[in-house]
Amino acid sequence: MRIAVIGAGPAGVFGAISAATHNPSAEIAILEATKQPLSKVRISGGGRCNVTNHCFDPAELVKYYPRGNKELRGSFSRFQPRDTVAWFEKHGVPLKVEDDGRMFPITDKSSTIIDCLLNIAATNKIKIRLGARVKSIETISQDVKPPQFEIKFQNGVREQYDRALLATGGNTQGHHLAETLGHTIVPCVPSLFTFKVADPRLDGLSGISFENVKLTLTTNDKKKLEQAGALLITHWGLSGPAVLKLSAWGARILHDNSYQAELAVNLLPNYSSEQLYQMLIVCKEQNGKKRVQGVNVLPVPRRYWSRIVQLTGVAEDTAWMNMTRSAMKSIIAELTHGRFAISGKGVFKDEFVTCGGVSLKEVDFRTLQSKRCPGLYFAGEILDIDGLTGGFNFQNAWTTGWIAGLSMGL
Repeated sequence: MRIAVIGAGPAGVFGAISAATHNPSAEIAILEATKQPLSKVRISGGGRCNVTNHCFDPAELVKYYPRGNKELRGSFSRFQPRDTVAWFEKHGVPLKVEDDGRMFPITDKSSTIIDCLLNIAATNKIKIRLGARVKSIETISQDVKPPQFEIKFQNGVREQYDRALLATGGNTQGHHLAETLGHTIVPCVPSLFTFKVADPRLDGLSGISFENVKLTLTTNDKKKLEQAGALLITHWGLSGPAVLKLSAWGARILHDNSYQAELAVNLLPNYSSEQLYQMLIVCKEQNGKKRVQGVNVLPVPRRYWSRIVQLTGVAEDTAWMNMTRSAMKSIIAELTHGRFAISGKGVFKDEFVTCGGVSLKEVDFRTLQSKRCPGLYFAGEILDIDGLTGGFNFQNAWTTGWIAGLSMGL
């Protein structure tokens, strides 16, 4: 059996290894258009490679996937992060878990993961052909097996294969190949991005973070989304886990609204307005002669407190004894119902994740085989699946690659 894997990213390489493991006699070739395999692995996690996440319950795991969560539920019951950890440890690469659940190789080097995968591929006699640009793929001899597919390269060379795995990530050429074989491509739009916000409340406060906030996003067409988590002020606006989750779940809504929306920010979601007011009353009684800007009893960073006090009209030399009920209410309102105008999107570190790709309705997730074209398989981000930051997108690659490889090898 001859198997062509188009794309040398994590899904493609892992899919090829899985196929070789389950069918050692198969002749497998990975066809990669660029000159470097596993390039996304190399830069991920700041060069450390966030391999997966320490979430071993499939029912919980799928909650981290804005798109593909229903389809992946069964897949994760077969190959999930626990299996990923065991696989890499079996091959000499133990992983460690960090406080936020992300898992990395104990070496903290993405090259450890790359070397492991490439060495296993070589051991299984998988050929990785770099600079192999696929121009087209066609089905042939449907009634005779083999062959099933003919692949034409940019240099005019043609080759025939029995099975084909498309694992080209968000590459448009991969989408084109899938379309020519009868598949629908859900338009791709960015996911996992930060918010551009130009607002005097944020000027000069880059680096300030809030441990737990509640965000409510409202678009021009009145659609609403909510998320909670940590928030970070940046040079260009707002970032942090809460923003990234909101950008992922609202990827299409925000795209359709040209990334223009209003963001309501509650920096103190664990307190009622009355509780906050009573905290300020006590502060006023205990610090009457001290300046308001210099004494803060609310759980927000001092620099942000000072900025909000100033922008709500409290003079710099105002003492607590002179604080009015109205002024305190204004500060509380700003901290719990502050509204910011989102004017665009930024980029999250080295990550570039999109939602969109091959329609999930056209893929059998028991095998990752196409419902439209027998013998054709998919794995990774070419599918309309995307996860939140934290190792979830790589886990999608490992899981779908493993199942596709297993199915091709049978």
